[in-house]
Amino acid sequence: MSFDRVAPHYRWLETITFGTALQRARTFFVGEATTAKRVLIVGEGNGRFLLELMRDSEAARIDCVDSSAVMLDLVRQQLARHLPDAIGRVRFIRSTIQDWPLPDYRYDLIVTHFVLDCFPPQPLEAVVAKLAQAATPSATWLLADFDYPATSICRLHARLWIAAMYLFFRTFAGIEARSLIDPSVLLQSHGFVCRRRKEFYRGMVKTEVWTRCPESGGDNQ
Repeated sequence: MSFDRVAPHYRWLETITFGTALQRARTFFVGEATTAKRVLIVGEGNGRFLLELMRDSEAARIDCVDSSAVMLDLVRQQLARHLPDAIGRVRFIRSTIQDWPLPDYRYDLIVTHFVLDCFPPQPLEAVVAKLAQAATPSATWLLADFDYPATSICRLHARLWIAAMYLFFRTFAGIEARSLIDPSVLLQSHGFVCRRRKEFYRGMVKTEVWTRCPESGGDNQ
């Protein structure tokens, strides 16, 4: 899986398809992240969430993991253009999340915006387990992704759009997934609870805040 071919076109493709809905989903709960000291962002894309986070938080040390060298270059360019003094707080790591070695420290904020939907069931389970292991016992997890709306008409529309997107990204980015999987049960199995949720684009786009309670155990006890 690599988004190198898609990366230069990703922003305009997103805009003509969904307008501002995806960016609003990414940043809607950014205020939940302002107290984080150590942040892991997986699949940041071209850096627009990272910019908002770094504008609101001066303390965070951020690891940005992405398998696409082109995407990471776009993130660096965004920071150099808009927040040049903050670039030293970010460590850019080119790796798939499966191959990324867990560091000695743990993160109090995990961010996965429009990335978990790239994995089929078994790899998704392994990815969520690894990210949960990287999180502190009281970590926050910000998640934005696509969803199937509750109403039948909107749900049909969403199914058609999401099927088309999977075909596109399987062809041009080599993603393995063929259908959308809700990761909620997987997060819950690692002690995370969904505290807040917001929907966009008639319910086809969601953003959520998950938190882990220390008493739930988790993977770091």
